[in-house]
Amino acid sequence: MTSHLIFLTGGSRGMGLAMARQLLHPGHQLICLARNTNDDLAAAAAAAGAPLAQWQVDLGDPAQAAARLTDWLKQQPSGRYRQATLINNAGVMPPIAPLSSLTAAELSPALRVGFEAPMLLTAAFLGATEHWPAERKVLNISSGLGRRAMASQAAYCAAKAGMDHFTRCVALEEALKPHGAKLCSLAPGVIDTDMQVQLRNADPAAFPDLQRFAALKSQDQLDSPEQAAAKVLAWLQRADFGAEAVADVRQA
Repeated sequence: MTSHLIFLTGGSRGMGLAMARQLLHPGHQLICLARNTNDDLAAAAAAAGAPLAQWQVDLGDPAQAAARLTDWLKQQPSGRYRQATLINNAGVMPPIAPLSSLTAAELSPALRVGFEAPMLLTAAFLGATEHWPAERKVLNISSGLGRRAMASQAAYCAAKAGMDHFTRCVALEEALKPHGAKLCSLAPGVIDTDMQVQLRNADPAAFPDLQRFAALKSQDQLDSPEQAAAKVLAWLQRADFGAEAVADVRQA
C-alpha cells in the first residue's frame, strides 16, 4: 500500500534528482514535476518496486502546473494516503550581472520558477487536500541567499526571500486550522551543483563575491547533491518539522 504521496519539483537533476532517488520506496507515491524526465530515475524506481510518475511541466508557466496538480488531487479519494508532502525544489539562476543590465526575458524565468511556481503549487496542494485526513507538509527549498543580499543576484535572492516570507505567512494560516499543514522554508547549505559552477565562472567585474564561492570549492566545503539531499529529507522527517517556518540544515 502506498502510504505517502510526495510531489517534488526539479527532480530530474542536481539535489532534486538525489532527493528523488532517496525517496524511491514501495510505500511512496512519488510524482516529479520537471521540464524533462529522467530515464535513470525511472529505471531505479522500477528496480525498487517504487511507484513513480514524472510529469513534464514547464514551471515557467506555473498556473498551468498548479492547475494540473489541482485536477489530479481532486480525483484522489481523501483517505487514500496517510501522508501527503509537497517539496518545492526547482529554481533558476538568471545571468550573474547587475539588475540594470538584465532584460525581462532573463529575469522572468527566475521569478516564475523560483517564487511564483512554489506559491501557486502550495496554494493548489493545500486547497485540494484541505479536508484530507492525511498528515500534510510543504517543504520549500530556500537558500542562504534569501537571507543575505548579494550583488548581481537580485532576482535569485528576491525569489528565495519571497519564498521564505510566504512560507511564514501560510504557516500562520495553517496553524489556525484543526488539521493544518506544516510548512518550512529550508536552506540546504552549499552544494556542489551546476549553480555553483555558474557562480565560480562569473565575470569578476560583475560579481564581487566570486572569490568566496571559489574558496568554498577549493576548501572542500561543498556538500555533494546526495549529502545535501539526505540532510534535507532528514529535516522533513523531524518530529518538530514546521516548528520554525524558516530554517537552515546547518542549525543544530
